[in-house]
Amino acid sequence: MRKQKILIIEDDRAIITGIRDLLQSEHYAVSIAYDGRTALERYRQDRPDLVLLDIMIPEKSGYEVCKEIRKTDRATPIVMLTAKSQEVDKVVGFDLGADDYVVKPFGVQELLARIRTCLRRSSPQEKHPDNSEISFGNVRINPKTLQGRKGKEEFPLVQREVDLLRYFLDHEGEVLDRFALLDKIWGLSYGGTTRTLDQHISKLRRKIEDDPARPRHIITVHTVGYKFSRGA
Repeated sequence: MRKQKILIIEDDRAIITGIRDLLQSEHYAVSIAYDGRTALERYRQDRPDLVLLDIMIPEKSGYEVCKEIRKTDRATPIVMLTAKSQEVDKVVGFDLGADDYVVKPFGVQELLARIRTCLRRSSPQEKHPDNSEISFGNVRINPKTLQGRKGKEEFPLVQREVDLLRYFLDHEGEVLDRFALLDKIWGLSYGGTTRTLDQHISKLRRKIEDDPARPRHIITVHTVGYKFSRGA
């Protein structure tokens, strides 16, 4: 069986050695880059199954690397590694297409759990079997290409956004608890905060809503979670 490939992009050699040894002990194939420019070259050469990406790296920042990867690849999971915990950093990362965030210092089991969840969700057998067009209101989404259109405006998506919309559509009109959504979309016992979900919803609203400040599709239910409506 082919080993799943993980690209680690990190300039702290002590951290990168620890992560590399951990992942190799879990039977992953590992490649390494210490700066942003080398990272993009290694990504194009290796085509990894997942990218672990530190934000503060030389040459090109983690944000720039994430943005470059997402220009041509909307599917490969990108997990950001950062010593920062400010919400603004997470918002920027998610806006650029990151799938998850791990704040340093992190526990070994936490990192492995995030990696397994992202890899499981991106594997072909775990993807939603229905690749038919998603449509509601004036929004049309092609799950195969991860491209959407609202009226004449086109926008890209990542797989997790498509999964969220699928789940919302399957449970239209129901009040969905934040923790239940995290478990369903991010994986059981995700361990993240509901803020992660809220940031993804905020980003998704900017793509599909005519007025994100007054959404008519993804509606907030105070203190509980969200409810979805196809709209007119």
